[in-house]
Amino acid sequence: MARVTPERLASSARSVARKLAVQALYGWQLNPAPWQDLVQEYATDADMPKADQAYFRALVAGVGAGSEALDTALAPWMDRKPAGLDPVERAVLWIGTHELRAMPDVPFRVVISEAVSLAKRFGATDSHRFVNAVLDKAARDLRPHEH
Repeated sequence: MARVTPERLASSARSVARKLAVQALYGWQLNPAPWQDLVQEYATDADMPKADQAYFRALVAGVGAGSEALDTALAPWMDRKPAGLDPVERAVLWIGTHELRAMPDVPFRVVISEAVSLAKRFGATDSHRFVNAVLDKAARDLRPHEH
């Protein structure tokens, strides 16, 4: 059995935070509201005690306040307009792009791996391939020193 280290706990808590953020941002696209309402709404989610709550808030705040800028950033890396994406794919790409742009402490490989996992879990059949391709291009542009 693998030893539970503080790093592994933190990684797991961030994964839960990302999962909750995808769910929140998916719903936000269908029923727009202030991003602060999403934070309040998800504060009582059954999975929130397992999440890195500060990270969840940072993701929702970053995407909520910057979704238009994220769409603009995503556009050159895709063959379609961000507004035309499936809401799950768009939420995953928003989070991944936000992490690549604003959270340099998270290695780009972790960002992509987590996004692909979320797309596999919540997205359409091959959405994880699309997410992987887009975020790989994004990482090459946003984090050239890591590639």
